Amino acid sequence: MNTRNMVRGAKIMFALLLLLTCYAQMAVAQKKLPVLKANSKKVSIKDGSDLKVDTWNIVPEAKPDIYKTYSKKVTFYTDLDSMSFNINPKIGIYDFIILLNGKDSAFTQIRYEMSYLEKLKKAKDYNTSDNTVIPKFTYQSMDNPSLVKIRHDFNLDSVAGSGNEISRILNLMHWVHNIVRHDGNSDNPRLQNSADLIRVCKTGRGVNCRMMATILNECYLSMGIKSRFVTCFPKDTTDNDCHVIDMVYSKSLKKWLWIDPTFDAYVMNENGVLMGIQEVRERLISGKPLILTPEANWNRINTQPQSYYLGYYMAKNLYRLRTPLASEYDTETWRSGKEIGYVDLLPLDGTQQNKQKKERSFMNFGMKYTYYISSNPNLFWATPE
Repeated sequence: MNTRNMVRGAKIMFALLLLLTCYAQMAVAQKKLPVLKANSKKVSIKDGSDLKVDTWNIVPEAKPDIYKTYSKKVTFYTDLDSMSFNINPKIGIYDFIILLNGKDSAFTQIRYEMSYLEKLKKAKDYNTSDNTVIPKFTYQSMDNPSLVKIRHDFNLDSVAGSGNEISRILNLMHWVHNIVRHDGNSDNPRLQNSADLIRVCKTGRGVNCRMMATILNECYLSMGIKSRFVTCFPKDTTDNDCHVIDMVYSKSLKKWLWIDPTFDAYVMNENGVLMGIQEVRERLISGKPLILTPEANWNRINTQPQSYYLGYYMAKNLYRLRTPLASEYDTETWRSGKEIGYVDLLPLDGTQQNKQKKERSFMNFGMKYTYYISSNPNLFWATPE
């Protein structure tokens, strides 16, 4: 054997030895992993103080099967055994084996992630000096024929009642919540206005939160109440789960209010005063008291606990906000030649801070969208004229 072949053979042997050593180390490490025994595939998990009964399914094929948490302690309960982990965010990952029926090993991993509330806290800052040029927000007059018609057809004066401004605002929210079923997986109807949306819902189908907020927004406008619907987005731009609610201006309180027809929800401070979206966001970040109306619910079936609705779901979805420039009847129905303007409010650690305007066109439908991007909340929450 010549010298070159000897060197090549030595390199190959060294590589094989290194590979075998790695495999051996992995095998030893796997043997040292904690083992949780189970006969049933169903596992209950106590995540912090939240006990989730039979919500986890053992999947031996997944390698690893990942459970994500932002709690400091997690306990897995099987039908035979239990195992607890004190989570250190600096370590972040905890591996163990669930041994199913004494033979199938499911490599399982607990992975710590920052909570949505912690992410929101990092996004608390805006730039009130941002002078992005944004057209004025407009609100369609209650004299508009379409608004006059829905006010008459739906007997909205009777629905709102003869009480004070706040009771009228809340009565209209309750009414929309009760007559329209929420279905977050439904496709949007072609015609996206209150008259047509309520009509199609009479067939038994539901609509998503955007359509519910659209219906209620038009009802408010028809009563001469200034309002806009607001899309609440998470930080993760790949997360398609957002939520749409209404911002409604109260002349008596001289501020915007948080009104959510999907969950029949509004939010108060410790003194029982209704609050707006920006106020709720600020109090979530600062830890000041918040009170969710106890009647908050989904489709009159499931109640909405404050810890979930505000502490988790809306903490996720209050990162970035978007609202139309023109609040009017039939705002988002696609129509050839139509242009729609939106304003996006981004925190200082948000993406696209270098852009103040972007446009998007759908040539097949003749639609054009313009987005004005700002980090100045004073522009976004401008008091209606």
